[in-house]
Amino acid sequence: MPAISENKELERIYILYKPLLFSLAYQMLGSVMDAEDIVQESFLSINKSGADHIQNMKAYLSKIVINRCLELLRSTKKQREVYVGTWLPEPLVTTDSDEMDPMHSYLQKESISTAYLLLLQQLSYVERAVFLLREAMQYDYDEIAEIVGKSSTNCRQIFHRAKRSLRVTKNEPEHVDTSDCKLTTNLVEQFMHALASGNATQIMKFLSADAVLVTDGGGKVQAIPHPLHGHIRISNLMAGFSKKFPCMYNYCVTMVNGQPGVVVYLDEKVCSVISFEVLGDQIDRLFIVVNPDKLKHVH
Repeated sequence: MPAISENKELERIYILYKPLLFSLAYQMLGSVMDAEDIVQESFLSINKSGADHIQNMKAYLSKIVINRCLELLRSTKKQREVYVGTWLPEPLVTTDSDEMDPMHSYLQKESISTAYLLLLQQLSYVERAVFLLREAMQYDYDEIAEIVGKSSTNCRQIFHRAKRSLRVTKNEPEHVDTSDCKLTTNLVEQFMHALASGNATQIMKFLSADAVLVTDGGGKVQAIPHPLHGHIRISNLMAGFSKKFPCMYNYCVTMVNGQPGVVVYLDEKVCSVISFEVLGDQIDRLFIVVNPDKLKHVH
């Protein structure tokens, strides 16, 4: 953003608040590209109007981001309603080279797992906004009321209703422990080795009995239209796929939505991203995004 870079104060504001605003927009939308666009537009509006009149920059920018997210969600509601197959959020992929990036450091502390983002989708747009502003950003109800345009009493009621709906405890979401992350990485690597073997029995060892496989093709490529339940069905399906397309794919284990996941390549192009929900020492849910529109930002 050259215009912002020319102004030291606006550049400082950009560096300071960009990670927080991206996290807010991404959790609202489940779209990396839309979240990036909205955050960029928000800072451009500050660049045009100036910052002298703004008393609380964090709240001001949050209000812009929330309002633009709500506008986008309402305008695309029909698209979501007619979405082909199961909808999954765009995967947020980070690599070791991103570790020094302030955005990466901030997001590692946030709850952005695929499972959590799907939980948020159960809420109405306004419930989602109020919940995130209170739970993730620790705003008080008067501040939230100013941002969403409702009374503080109403915001308090919305938050508690949303929290009951999600059935989360006061301390959730929690940051994933580093040691757990290493264990999950090892589990994912072993699972991918089993998958490459095409042996259903080996694959099944890494899945919980009640495992669920969810894929998102968006009607653009072939995908399972509904979640697949049970470790036997999932292992047989994935083993069959591996046997059908041997040696055509390669992959790398990396961080997907703040947790160990996999990016799969076909002819050096990203063809899918897999994220996992682990229960104990087994994989309980697999989320596979193959919709090419949701993979454009992944490298």
